[in-house]
Amino acid sequence: MIREIATLTIDPAKAARFEAAVAEARPLFEASPDCLSFALERVIETSGSYRLVVGWTSATAHMEDFRESQSFQSWRSLAGPFFTAPPAVVHTEQVI
Repeated sequence: MIREIATLTIDPAKAARFEAAVAEARPLFEASPDCLSFALERVIETSGSYRLVVGWTSATAHMEDFRESQSFQSWRSLAGPFFTAPPAVVHTEQVI
């Protein structure tokens, strides 16, 4: 399993609406057979900063299969309007 970790920055005044939009979008990820887990984490030290952490079967499953799907377009329609900066995405794998 790999983890997609996306750093998301939003206007802190819109946090409740953003979190509701991500909750609405969650099934879009979970409908993919390659999605193994899903979490949105709020950064405590930085208002308006979040980490989206999604487990995938592979980086290809995320970057090609999911990102080229209608589900990704729907996700961006729901959450994208809240972003104040482009998301920064990395993929990690556990080594220990």
